Amino acid sequence: MPIRPSRPLVAMALAALMALPVAAQEREGNAGAYLAARMAAMENDYREAALWYGRLIETGSNDPGTLEGAMIAHLGMGEMDRAGELARQIIQKGGRSQPTFIAMLIDQSAREDYAQLIANIQAGRSVGKLLDDLVTAWARLGDGRMSDAVGAFDAIAKAPGLEAFGLYHKALALASVGDFEGADNILSGREAGTIALMRRGAIAHAQVLSQLERNADALALLDRMFGSEPDPQIDALRARLEAGEPVPFDVVRNAKDGIAEVFFTLASALRGEAEDGYTLIYARAAAYLRGDFSEATLLAAGLLESLGQPELAGEAYAGIAQDDPVYHVAEIGRADTLRASGKTEAALEVLLALTRSHGNLIEVHSAYADALRREERFADAIPVYSRAIEMVEEPEQRHWTLFYSRGISNERAGKWPEAEADFRRALELNPDQPQVLNYLGYSFVDRGENLEEALGMIERAVAAQPDAGYIIDSLAWALFRLGRYEEAVEPMERASLLEPVDPVVTDHLGDVYWAVGRKLEARFQWHRALSFEPEEDEAIRIRRKLEVGLDAVLAEEGAKPLTEVANESN
Repeated sequence: MPIRPSRPLVAMALAALMALPVAAQEREGNAGAYLAARMAAMENDYREAALWYGRLIETGSNDPGTLEGAMIAHLGMGEMDRAGELARQIIQKGGRSQPTFIAMLIDQSAREDYAQLIANIQAGRSVGKLLDDLVTAWARLGDGRMSDAVGAFDAIAKAPGLEAFGLYHKALALASVGDFEGADNILSGREAGTIALMRRGAIAHAQVLSQLERNADALALLDRMFGSEPDPQIDALRARLEAGEPVPFDVVRNAKDGIAEVFFTLASALRGEAEDGYTLIYARAAAYLRGDFSEATLLAAGLLESLGQPELAGEAYAGIAQDDPVYHVAEIGRADTLRASGKTEAALEVLLALTRSHGNLIEVHSAYADALRREERFADAIPVYSRAIEMVEEPEQRHWTLFYSRGISNERAGKWPEAEADFRRALELNPDQPQVLNYLGYSFVDRGENLEEALGMIERAVAAQPDAGYIIDSLAWALFRLGRYEEAVEPMERASLLEPVDPVVTDHLGDVYWAVGRKLEARFQWHRALSFEPEEDEAIRIRRKLEVGLDAVLAEEGAKPLTEVANESN
């Protein structure tokens, strides 16, 4: 069951900002700073918001609305110390809000003031029932009351839909105090049935098994969960297990780590379910409470990217050390933020350097090749994709993307035989993949080859993704190229509705209309296509069609007349 916040953080922030009286700000000469702060907050620009709210506070504006706006900005920045100071000021002024309570909870957890943390939650300073209950359970452990903590975790595990949360955190709590048998009973499913383990859960279970002198079982678990492809973190753990070492349990070492894990667990569950601004606070809290929590830092950086803050995201990625097992993931993310900021060459340099420092990782070469392909450096991308493919010992279904991406690069580089071979290999690995079916089918149509096979491929792609406008365009275009013009009208119109500002789809609609005699509508669609900024070669062709008509353009190109194609299809 999705875990949703009772009130989205962004909505609360805006409510707090709207409550700030503009007239009062104007009387104090702070209207400009107020409006700048408000606009920055609305755009999720946490740095600018913190700057302008800070200026308001410096000039004496310390009402709860201004303080809360500043506090939320500092939470988004990951500056939890300052957020905690502001939260205390808000509470002193009688403020009560979920963001304030989050900031206070983070502050008390960092200071390991577990007794006061529990008292505050019991007094009604609630963030949300599940987080309140999980944090309280860990706080009881931190306060030296292990039996109370176990009872609290058990109570959560009995709540419908929340069983996995209670069981997982109970297992971590037991392992943190040395009860590895109890932890294994939960993680193995013997105590209360199987619970789905994500990456950290699998690592935790492997460490637990090692502490129970069951390294062989731990290795089997890693093989089952992660396969054999290179993975720095898993490879390091596997090497220690193979050497017979008793690997220490360090996924959660104490109550503060446990609370960090709560924030990370819920942030992972909330992503895509709650507003990103809300989820970001949880990820930032996890990273703050445990300084080496690189997974939480990666999550926060990804959320900042989603919020349109590439510079802040890049700073978060850059905070992960080069010797960290997830450094390569962070660098790939940092390259994405550089590209989003318009620094394309810098992004490529980051990825090129990564192929040298982490050249044994398939995803590193794939990321570099993807970046080259996005910049239309197709010839450069091909050998990088080839290197990634060479590193795959036995291609599996999940490797279809490598062949598909190299196929695109080969096709765009004018190497059609190689491209077709790549697309067909991708389909061998994943026969019903709609993107590959559509690309290969459309390529055949565009080349005037294998039209019946192409139509079948595209029909399968449409069946898999019936609302994808670009795939429906391929279907209509295949019918058009086969001379089945009347049949092409309905899917082409549907594609145009789904992709209303796509120049290619709109151009195709014009061609279909022309073929069925609706020439005035055809010219209208060609004019629309030009307004959507097509590629220059396509724009030249569209202008020519507007001058002399589609039939004349086909004749100039040496193509068969529309009527001849239609007759051949009958």
